[in-house]
Amino acid sequence: MDSGIYLKGVRRRSPAGLGDTYRELEVMGDDAMAWIGLYRPSEAQLWSLAEQFGLHELAIEDAIVAHQRPKLERYGDTLFVVLRAARYLDETEEVDFGEVHVFLGRNFVLTVRHSESPDLAVVRRRLEEEPELLARGPEAVLYAILDAVVDGYAPVIAGLQNDIDEIETEVFRGDPAVSRRIYELSREVIEFQRATRPLIPILAALSAGSDKYGIDEELRRYLRDVDDHATTVVERVDGFRQNLQDILTVNATLVGQAQNEEIKHLTEASYAQNEEVKRISAWAAILFAPTLIGTIYGMNFRHMPELHWLFGYPFALVLMGIVCGVLYTAFKHRDWL
Repeated sequence: MDSGIYLKGVRRRSPAGLGDTYRELEVMGDDAMAWIGLYRPSEAQLWSLAEQFGLHELAIEDAIVAHQRPKLERYGDTLFVVLRAARYLDETEEVDFGEVHVFLGRNFVLTVRHSESPDLAVVRRRLEEEPELLARGPEAVLYAILDAVVDGYAPVIAGLQNDIDEIETEVFRGDPAVSRRIYELSREVIEFQRATRPLIPILAALSAGSDKYGIDEELRRYLRDVDDHATTVVERVDGFRQNLQDILTVNATLVGQAQNEEIKHLTEASYAQNEEVKRISAWAAILFAPTLIGTIYGMNFRHMPELHWLFGYPFALVLMGIVCGVLYTAFKHRDWL
């Protein structure tokens, strides 16, 4: 927990607990602002804050459960904003998503984090170094958080672009594992799209309510700058998703071509094998004919008709030659030889 009481953009108190924060804020008057930052708070802490600042129970339940989609909701005088931060992990080449819940009231800002990102300590230090900006009230804190979340998307964009470039190279190299990587990266891009796309309507709603809720003109300009950056991020993410779909299509085409080539090679090998089998079968049949004739005349039975015939031997040889010649001609005609 990091709790601070600010007056005119300068940190005046750093209470140690929630009870001290409530008392210090009351003592310092209506011009003071409390910024309470909580990391994975207990339900008791959140319900205590709800009772002190009049937070809606539905918003508190969302903050307790977490895993919410990015959104902006207003409950009376309290604004409730859910943002999804992201960071790129170089070691595993994955995108790690975080979540932050922001409650804004007239004189307080409550931030609830359920993950390491975004690092709101950096945001707090930045604002404390710019007291003129922080003096503009809770909306300035919301702007700084939005700006930090959107700026944090830049390294993720660069990491995803690098992954897509690597995948394109792997696709044309014929890496068999690339399909799985395309699928996994597509899931990350879709998750990133879900985190970034709702920022556009959130920022539009903040701009639409600027006049009604008296948002400072300078803050409006800052919010428009964040909106420009968020729009760029959303467009890049949409482009990543389309690129991955195109890469998946190309990969499927290349895999299909490779399979067709493999089938073609197998067909050619099978055809060549069949040709060899036909040749072997034809020669086996040709060689079997004289063997059959020789076997019959080699049985040497006493009463074989041609056994003592003068022309028996030449007749057997001629018969063998004729049979072999006929078989050779027949097989040659059928292209078996």
